[in-house]
Amino acid sequence: MLIRGLELWYGSLTTGQFKLTSLVNMKRSKHQDVFADRPAAKAAPDTKRLRKLAGDWLKQRRADVGLSQADLAARLGLKYYTFISQVENGFSRVPTEIMGAWARELGLEPAAFARHLLVYYEPEMHRLLFGAESK
Repeated sequence: MLIRGLELWYGSLTTGQFKLTSLVNMKRSKHQDVFADRPAAKAAPDTKRLRKLAGDWLKQRRADVGLSQADLAARLGLKYYTFISQVENGFSRVPTEIMGAWARELGLEPAAFARHLLVYYEPEMHRLLFGAESK
């Protein structure tokens, strides 16, 4: 099967005898499915469920070290403690740029913390990096 890209003509960019065009050709075998190795996309409810599970885990870790949401927010330099609530209720994620600090405030090793959160936030990335068995 031959997939032909769209040939684009830019009349205003024509200079002299040269015309700017783009033609993309890709060949695929007759029965090759480009997306065969890619699992089906997960539904949005699954994403929400996973974020909520991450939030529950984070809330438990915070409780284990005896911090309130306001305490944790202050230690992380966050303006509003309600962001901690949003993360713990599954409406937001731990931002990558403060993930290390968040882990340290909970008494956890940052790499293990990030790896664990990948299970919830990016399960396919976690599977690719660490295998299906590892959590």
